[in-house]
Amino acid sequence: MDPKRLRLIVITDSRLAGDRGVVRQVERALEAGAPAIQMREKEMGAGAALELGRRLRALTREHGALFFVNDRLDLALALGADGVHLGPTDLPVAEVRGQSPSGFLIGYSTDDPETAVQAQADGADYLGCGTVWPTSSKEDPGAVIGPEGLAQVARAVSIPVVAIGGITPARARELSRCGATGVAVIGAVMAAPDPGGTVRDLLAATESF
Repeated sequence: MDPKRLRLIVITDSRLAGDRGVVRQVERALEAGAPAIQMREKEMGAGAALELGRRLRALTREHGALFFVNDRLDLALALGADGVHLGPTDLPVAEVRGQSPSGFLIGYSTDDPETAVQAQADGADYLGCGTVWPTSSKEDPGAVIGPEGLAQVARAVSIPVVAIGGITPARARELSRCGATGVAVIGAVMAAPDPGGTVRDLLAATESF
C-alpha cells in the first residue's frame, strides 16, 4: 500500500452530518480528492450500516479511494472493504489478521508507543494516533497527547501513523515534523458546509507528508 493513500482519512458520523447526509458529504469529499474513507457509525444497527456501507463502497470504488470499516470485521468483509480499523475493545489485531484475506488492511488506534510496537508486530498496517488536540467529535476521545505524544508513537514504529483529534488545515502542517503519514478527520468534513473545500485545504496542508 502506498502510504500517500493514508494522507487523509475522512471518517463518517451521521450525527455530525445532520441534514446534509453522510453519503452526500462523503461524495463531495471524494470529488475533492479524499484518498480514504472510514465508516464509523457507533449507534447504527447492522442492517442500516450494511445499507450505508454499500453506498459508500460504491462511491469509493468509483473514485479509487480506500474504504475502511470501523470496529466490525464481519461488516468490512461483507462489504468488500479494503480494511478494518480496530480499537482496544475490538478483536485483537493478530486474530483479525488470521481471519483476513491477503491484502486486507488493518488499522489500530493507540497513543501508547509500547502498544503501537505490539500492534505492528501483530500485523497492523497503520496506526491511528490521538487525541492530538481537543475534539468534540467523539464522546470519549481520551487524553490529549499533543504533537509530541504523536511523535513518540511515530518514532516507535515503522508503519504509517495517522493523526486524529482536533485536526485543522493549519494544525495539519505542524504534524509533518512529528513523523505523521497523514491525518484523519470527522467533524472537520462531516459538519462542513463545504466538505470539498475542507478536503482540498487538508490535502494542501499534508502535501509534504
